[in-house]
This record gives sequence, C-alpha cells and structure tokens, in this order.
Amino acid sequence: MIEPSYGYYAGCSLEGTASEYDKSLKVVLKALGVSFTEPDDWSCCGSTPAHTVDHVFAAALAARNLKIVEKTGLKTLITPCPSCMTAFKKAQHGMTKSDSFKQEVNDLLDEPYECGVFAKSALQVIYEDVGLDVVAAKVTHALPGLKIAPYYGCILNRPPEIAQFDDPENPVSMDNILAAAGVEVCDFAFKMECCGAAFGVPKKNMVNQLSYKVLSMAIDAGANCIAVACPLCQQNLDLRQEQVNSATGSSFDIPILYFSQIMGLAYGYSPEDLALDKLIVSADRFVRTRITVQQAREAKELQEQQAKMKSQKSKVVENKEETKSEETE
Repeated sequence: MIEPSYGYYAGCSLEGTASEYDKSLKVVLKALGVSFTEPDDWSCCGSTPAHTVDHVFAAALAARNLKIVEKTGLKTLITPCPSCMTAFKKAQHGMTKSDSFKQEVNDLLDEPYECGVFAKSALQVIYEDVGLDVVAAKVTHALPGLKIAPYYGCILNRPPEIAQFDDPENPVSMDNILAAAGVEVCDFAFKMECCGAAFGVPKKNMVNQLSYKVLSMAIDAGANCIAVACPLCQQNLDLRQEQVNSATGSSFDIPILYFSQIMGLAYGYSPEDLALDKLIVSADRFVRTRITVQQAREAKELQEQQAKMKSQKSKVVENKEETKSEETE
C-alpha cells in the first residue's frame, strides 16, 4: 500500500553524475501517485568508503540523515542509489540488533536516532507499495523492438539480512516492473554479476573485463538495451563502453538506461523529461519507434488478420492441389 508520503534521499550521485536517474525517477513516482519530500540539510551517507574506516562512524553518517527524516514523522525513505540504501539499512540493522552499538552511534549525533525510519530502494517502493497493476495502468505507449536485460548489480538485493527485498540470487522485481510497463524482458543470467563498481580508476583493466562480461551476456540473451538501478553500474556500462570496446576488441553499442527512464518512455514522457540526452550510447532508436498503445493494438490486430488470411490462402492452395491430384489419378 502506498504511504501518504515518503522521504526521498537523492544522495550525492543523483545530484551530479546520475542526475538523469533523479529526474526520470521523480517523474515516474509522481505518475504513480507517490508523494515524497526531500529532507532539509541532508548530508553524505558515507556510502561505501566510510565503513572501511570505522563502522560506528559510518553508521553515524547514515543515522544523521535518518534522524532528519524521523523528525518529520515520515516512516519510509526512498533511496534510489543502492550504495546509499545499503548504508542506511546497515545502520538501521546494526542499531536495532545491538543496544551498545546504537548508543555508540548516538553518542556521535546531536540528536539520538530512535530507529523509526525504514529505507527502501525505488524498486522496492514501486514493487511492494505501488504494485504491478498500477504500473501497468499508467502505460500509454509501446516500445516495439525494445528487448531489455534487467541488471541489478551486486548490492541492491544483498546481503539478504540487510537488503530484506527480493531474492538475493535471482531477483525479479525489475523484470516484473518493466514487463508490467509493456516492454519485453530477456532472461538475463548475469543480472547480479559485478561490473567493477568504483574501481574504474585504480583497476581499469579489471573493470573493463567485468563490464565486458555483463555486456556480452546481455547480447547473448537477445537484449538490445540494459536496464539499471545503480549510478555506478550505469557509468561503467555506458560511459566506459568505448573503453571496454578498445580493451577487448569488441564493438558494443547497447544503450544503458535507468529503469525509470524506460518506464517514463512507456508513460509517454518526452526524452527531455527523462534526461535521455545524458546517455553516452544513444537510445534515440527506441524513442523514434515509440507508438501509442492504441497504435500497437491496431498493428497487432492487422498482423493477426494478415496471418489469418495467409493461412486461409495456404489452405485454399492445398485443397486445389489435392483436388487436382485426385482428378489426375
């Protein structure tokens, strides 16, 4: 069930390199009837680096933001970025499981956090709270020819005791959401394999090889587009795609869209509304072929009629040939 209102934590990436995720997701959430408020004076959650220094400090960075939301009375915080979401969920998990850890964290805060806020990924809110029926009901346009490989990345659903969402080995939330939005979803075996994450600079070759495997498997699965829900995944597969081609001798030219951009296209929003111009590998080929649901229905009916007429004509020819054969005998 959709809550009256949610908190919305954009985080650092969605205000910079992943602004298209932020823009397209807000458009889609509003279309789905999800009301949200961005907390005032939010700060960095610590993301992935902080916990390598100090687990208590890392939890305090996350808990500070959760406390801001808690003070507003909101119970759920939409967190589009998986790294931010993991930071919040780890802090929540640690503080609810251990009173001593909770005290250590709160000792670093100006105001104690009482663990009254639950962080959810955007996928989780759409899948669990909004529901697939509502997702499907908002569709106005079809995207013929679009074949999606849904790519979840490493941490969106893992570890299960922290993520508490979907299957940790074979998640289906993005698959089902995009299918409900009317697009063809491929059976993608590498949906949770690592793309290299934040190692693009210190371990460039490793990232190129890992990203190559994800891109290659998507092609093998029959996809011509990859859907993501993580700024780092999008950056490695889209921004670095030419690097991957140079390093591996491949010739990938496959668009990497946020799942929210694909939903936005199915809901009839313009490329400008969804910031599609920020993609390095263009998705114009799919935008150009977009048609209304009514046009798609009429095209399907026409194809079915033509197939029926062809079948009937074939039967007439067969009957004539049989008759001719009998007369000859």
